[in-house]
Amino acid sequence: MIRLPNFFRVRQHFDATRLDDVQGEVERQLARLELGSRIRPGQSVAVTVGSRGIANLATIIQAAVEHLRRLGGEPFLVPAMGSHGGATAEGQRRLIESYGVTETAVGCPIRSGMETVVVCRTTEGTPVHFDRHAFEADHVLVCNRVKPHTMFAGPIESGLIKMMLIGLGNREGAGVYHRAIQQYSFAQIIRSAASEVLTRCRIVAGLAIVENAFDETARIEAIRPDEFESREPELLLLARRLMPRLPFDDVDLLLVDRIGKDISGTGMDTNIIGRKFNDHGATGDETPRVRRIAVRGLSTPGGNALGIGMAEFCRSRILREADWHATRTNVLTSGHIGAAMPPLDYETDREMIETALSTVGLVEPTDARVLWIRDTLHLAEVECSTAYLAEARHRDNLEVLAEPRRLPLDEVGNLLD
Repeated sequence: MIRLPNFFRVRQHFDATRLDDVQGEVERQLARLELGSRIRPGQSVAVTVGSRGIANLATIIQAAVEHLRRLGGEPFLVPAMGSHGGATAEGQRRLIESYGVTETAVGCPIRSGMETVVVCRTTEGTPVHFDRHAFEADHVLVCNRVKPHTMFAGPIESGLIKMMLIGLGNREGAGVYHRAIQQYSFAQIIRSAASEVLTRCRIVAGLAIVENAFDETARIEAIRPDEFESREPELLLLARRLMPRLPFDDVDLLLVDRIGKDISGTGMDTNIIGRKFNDHGATGDETPRVRRIAVRGLSTPGGNALGIGMAEFCRSRILREADWHATRTNVLTSGHIGAAMPPLDYETDREMIETALSTVGLVEPTDARVLWIRDTLHLAEVECSTAYLAEARHRDNLEVLAEPRRLPLDEVGNLLD
């Protein structure tokens, strides 16, 4: 039996900027745009809801719905998530309801469907798909979190414009755009398609959300449609500055408790694990540099396992529990095929960790640089192997919370979930 390293716990000191009055801020931001000059009494307004587990999502959507009702509008919700939720209307409805976004909670109907309207073709010949329910509405309010994308790099990544194109494109649109991106670029697709959607699909405003490193709402901003392309890059810079990160850049083994679509579009955020451009290692000056990743479970047993293909090792239970239909549908639509390819699997945590540590080079397992995290969204506190202890004690942005001790493995060889 291999002797495993001891672990200590650290707390990271991130920028904790956050909104205390989320509901009030949604009202203030939307009121600033004076949407009553465009939304007439009785007109319908489609409000987008995506597939991510955004902090305060139900509160944000409810506040937006209440504002639209005060203007005399008739809001309804549209799940806007491409091929997620198993690429079915029922699956997408269930997904947003799992976040507390229900008809009862927010006070308006949910209209979930996969049918789209092709509103035009780009100069590259790509058909521009748009959710039929949203297209038939008098207005569309685009709501989404702005953050670095897990695959694309540029001034605009994940946010309002991605929601408008890929989210509201449903499975057909998401598939077309992801195929087009392999031939052109995300930036070029944005230039070709975004302006067409903005003018043809009655986008009334955007509601952009930025979160801090503690998975809390840091900023909410209402944006006019003609300012999407200029304002979103500025919010992306803020989101990048506020996002969490691993406490150390060089890692022999990253042990991850859970992955899932509610955590990141790729199950675990590639910006956090340093694998944005290569599924199994950092490229160029990308950080962190993680040699091996071992995943213990899914955030939702029986859920989408997209992202498991970026790990080298996993617990066997993941392969038994995952919804492989949803996983394969997702990766075939996105074109990120490798994200669904199963890694080497083991029944127990001990066997998985011992095997992983035997592959990290000449370093002895007890001296290996190992980080243990809950997931890539929650990084305020991290378990670290003793190889990091000396550095941690001299870092102003780290606080050592617990002295080194053995991994809490049970008699079978598993960590507690």
